[in-house]
Amino acid sequence: MSPITFAILCLEGAVLSFNVAASAALVPSIAASFGLSQFEVGKIIWLYMLPYGLAALLYGPLVRLWDARKVELVCIFMFSLANLLAAGACKIEVLFVSRFMMGLFGASVIPLGLILIARHLEPAKRGRYIGLFFGSTFIASLLGLFLSGIIAWRMIFLIPAACGFILWVVMFFYLPSFKEKKPEFRIGYPEAFKSKRVVMLFGYIFLISLIYHAVQQWLGVYFSTQLYLNQFTISMLITLTSLSGVFGEIWGGRLADSSGRSRVVNLGILAMAIGIFLLLVKVPVNLLAIVMIIWGLGWTFNHVGLSTMLADLPPNLLNESASLNSAVRFISGGIGVSLGGLIMQKSFSVGFSVFGLGLMALLIFSRWIRSKI
Repeated sequence: MSPITFAILCLEGAVLSFNVAASAALVPSIAASFGLSQFEVGKIIWLYMLPYGLAALLYGPLVRLWDARKVELVCIFMFSLANLLAAGACKIEVLFVSRFMMGLFGASVIPLGLILIARHLEPAKRGRYIGLFFGSTFIASLLGLFLSGIIAWRMIFLIPAACGFILWVVMFFYLPSFKEKKPEFRIGYPEAFKSKRVVMLFGYIFLISLIYHAVQQWLGVYFSTQLYLNQFTISMLITLTSLSGVFGEIWGGRLADSSGRSRVVNLGILAMAIGIFLLLVKVPVNLLAIVMIIWGLGWTFNHVGLSTMLADLPPNLLNESASLNSAVRFISGGIGVSLGGLIMQKSFSVGFSVFGLGLMALLIFSRWIRSKI
């Protein structure tokens, strides 16, 4: 893989991720702008995640038939157009539709990145490249979160729209063809699910993603309604999860190569459990920054360790597994956001308790689960 190709993949990930985390932090501001409740506006989160997860299932098999270059050119253009639509939304329904479109077309980026890294890099180097790839997404997410606290919420959608259109031009001239020698549209999901290793791996990913998003996507509302923090403070606290995530992806990727994938995953889930229980006991506001760093490091260690395990799967399972990775994470994440909203709306303490205990259960059984992978 050439440096230019890898750089384009990273830039695609950055454009995709710029406002994913920021959207959660912006829920209070968007709600105030439209005169709606925060829980009603919170739909913009799962309206992105669920179509993303479902659409991701198509892209792995699709790039066997069509050149991935053409697929990406169409998807990045439509993703940018959807962001432009969101930036100019005058009704909440328009914002909902645009978020749906973002999920539909943005779902191509991560599967393609994982497929190319797995195909063109030897196993001993995959962890660090996957870490750099996802590190670029966290840097963009960090920038989006930071800006969400100081500029109008519409700009958080306008910026990736503009950057996406510029990137489309770069991709048109510099992104190489990835056309298969023998093009075919083959859906290998039945074959993938015959593998016990694949089933166990994605079962674990489903659960950890559900718990993470059930907590992460409602932190902005928690900080606003329970701790009465202002928008700037909310954005800065959530920004810390992405800031720590940048280091977590890059550092975790190198550890996955040098110390093993499973050890990195174990460290990740332990840190996540510590973070959520610190939220449960309501630490002082001046210590929340440390909690957010622990939480962010935990998630990204877990994420990069599991993603590297995916890249190590047999070639015949690679395309479907790369698509399943995005699909399972976002479908379970969307379910997690919806479930988290239902529970958190009644009691944040109950919510943190339920999902914290879920993390502890995963930590206890993770060694057994991964022994079957």
